[in-house]
Amino acid sequence: MATHHSSYDPENSPTHYTFLPGQPESTGSTRRKSLKVVSIILLSSLLLVSLLTAFVIVNKQSPELQNNSLETLTPSRGVSQGVSEKTFRDVSTTVSYAWSNAMLTWQRTAYHFQPQQNWMNDPNGPVYHKGWYHIFYQYNPDSAIWGNITWGHAVSTDLIHWLYLPFAMVPDQWYDINGVWTGSATILPDGQIMMLYTGDTDDYVQVQNLAYPANLSDPLLLDWVKYRGNPVMVPPPGIGIKDFRDPTTAWTGPQNGQWLLTIGSKIGKMGIALVYATSNFTSFNLLHGVLHAVPGTGMWECVDFYPVSTVDSNGLDTSYNGPGIKHVLKASLDDNKQDHYAIGTYDLVKNKWTPDNPELDCGIGLRLDYGKYYASKTFYDPKKQRRVLWGWVGETDSESADLQKGWSSVQSFPRTVLYDKKTGTNLLQWPVEEIESLRARDPIVKQLNLQPGSIELLHVNSAAQLDIEASFEVDKVALEGTIEANVGYNCGSSGGAASRGILGPFGVVVIADQTLSELTPVYFYISKGADGRAKTHFCADQTRSSEAPGVAKQVYGSSVPVLDGEKHSMRLLVDHSIVESFGQGGRTVITSRIYPAKAINGAARLFVFNNATGTSVTASLKIWSLKSADIQSFPLENL
Repeated sequence: MATHHSSYDPENSPTHYTFLPGQPESTGSTRRKSLKVVSIILLSSLLLVSLLTAFVIVNKQSPELQNNSLETLTPSRGVSQGVSEKTFRDVSTTVSYAWSNAMLTWQRTAYHFQPQQNWMNDPNGPVYHKGWYHIFYQYNPDSAIWGNITWGHAVSTDLIHWLYLPFAMVPDQWYDINGVWTGSATILPDGQIMMLYTGDTDDYVQVQNLAYPANLSDPLLLDWVKYRGNPVMVPPPGIGIKDFRDPTTAWTGPQNGQWLLTIGSKIGKMGIALVYATSNFTSFNLLHGVLHAVPGTGMWECVDFYPVSTVDSNGLDTSYNGPGIKHVLKASLDDNKQDHYAIGTYDLVKNKWTPDNPELDCGIGLRLDYGKYYASKTFYDPKKQRRVLWGWVGETDSESADLQKGWSSVQSFPRTVLYDKKTGTNLLQWPVEEIESLRARDPIVKQLNLQPGSIELLHVNSAAQLDIEASFEVDKVALEGTIEANVGYNCGSSGGAASRGILGPFGVVVIADQTLSELTPVYFYISKGADGRAKTHFCADQTRSSEAPGVAKQVYGSSVPVLDGEKHSMRLLVDHSIVESFGQGGRTVITSRIYPAKAINGAARLFVFNNATGTSVTASLKIWSLKSADIQSFPLENL
């Protein structure tokens, strides 16, 4: 949609399972010149045997095949323009796969937000306005690969059912002609919405621009005006012209009428968060020092900064400050494509944020999500007094497969974010409550005693669209009697659910076929040190998620705090090619993308298992089938 001006004019690898199968408007002339200056259960014994056989076959892959990479076949996307790599490269084969239309059609999600076609990445400017939730997103109107980045726009009344709207902003000015990149919304006391976003200029310089609704009384916010004096911020001295992007939602400063916001950058290999002050959103001053910096973490993209209550169970407006709160600093690390966060204390006057635990500082400690998840953004929802989190979930298959199916990427299911008052160190992420409206019927309820090395089939109508709540109790005698068990366990290097120990793994297998030739286990693994202390790991194993080559097949996960008296608990949202796994109430979260060739449509199955060698496990499950969300274009006659 073309932008126009209104009367508002601000002065702004393969591994074997013992019981599972083997894993084989300004004209801008003056500003351009100034920019150039700044620039630079065992189901049967037969299954057990088949697992072993499959393992042997898969692990005979040739080293040459394992060492090949699609990187030599697929060009880089985004890096030359100064943003993170948009091509997925962590695949270990160049062998193509004959994807059928049925397989590719199955991959499309049923209740996660994604466009009708083409490429999507970062969530932008989420906001609640006049009864509608708005999500904007990075979008390529022309292809299923990154490029020509435009702002897509969709609205919903419940964060479940969405209506696509016309584009909010397109790259049509010198200051954003190479991309209308990531931005955030700030709502002023009078209701005005200020949308600050990064533009990539005609000279490939990253600048910050202002846009605002042409008609604030329009609930759909169809038309957006780009401020005639853009850009409103340019890279300051000492900051690279491609290292200055993604402004946050602003918060009120210590002076009356003052607003502050932060922008990600780097100095050498040190990730930093710059802070700017403004009173009108058209002129900005860079404050002395930085909000925070962490050496060795590289470029900080998509920084997010917001308060969380340490005493209440509701979200807080971004400007809230005072007793009983902590502040979360989150950064998306360009070097490793991971979203890290830390909890700390913010001094508004000194403009400094300090982590509670330096060993868990931003970029070196906790991650928002240990799977495929990046460029996340939160917003405050005044309707339900909660903070809601979105994240970009990219593909982990080949670019050629994305082009064949005609789309790429989804947004994570929206999550609430709260401070974990029990641990004092973690955030709690949980699917928004509206998802319960998709539950098709009463849940299937199961309680099973799983002996070591067992797996049980769980009968469900459709294993591709599920909401699963599961808890597990480990035999107390076995747990307490075990002195030492795999102290150095790590999800990523463990060999997955095939790696058996005294106290794990145990959990749920999703998107599996009947013979378990394809499967994705999500599980707990308990290790113990000589001191008798147990450490729990929460993992998602994709090493046998698909028989197809050219897709990611790693093990994701991390340790997760399990406190005295707590059962091991998980919640899984299964939606075709995406599985979001929440451990211990959301202390640790893992998002997986999977691309089965067999376990699709009516062939998909669900199992629960215990592959530990030294303990029985009691599993309690509630399983809901989920209906599809209604996601479609807004009726044109109503626009």
